[in-house]
Amino acid sequence: MDWKLELVFVPVSDVDRAKDFYVNKVGFNADFDERPMDGLRFVQLTPPGSACSIAIGEGLSEAPAGSAPSLQIVVSDIQAAHDQLKNNGVDVSEIDIQPWGHFVYFADPDGNKWAVQYIPQRPNG
Repeated sequence: MDWKLELVFVPVSDVDRAKDFYVNKVGFNADFDERPMDGLRFVQLTPPGSACSIAIGEGLSEAPAGSAPSLQIVVSDIQAAHDQLKNNGVDVSEIDIQPWGHFVYFADPDGNKWAVQYIPQRPNG
């Protein structure tokens, strides 16, 4: 039996601002944005090529905005990822080269922290 992680909740204070950040600056796909009932808004966003999405919204979690655990995405080209983020106005770190991978770091407007990793030993990142 396979166990697949497919959705991670990311607490944000302003859903529209966060959606704009993740879609227009980071490059996630906007998969779903619905209000199934009063007090509930569910927005699902997916990094290109990923089987795992994030969910932001209203009424989804009691966690305070900005309190998501550190999140990580793996890419096949760290320089291209860095350039895309920087060119889209994201405050992204310089490339950090470590023996176990190359990284760039950024945070969303609420302070949820992200690492983007390139693994040289793995085909396609």
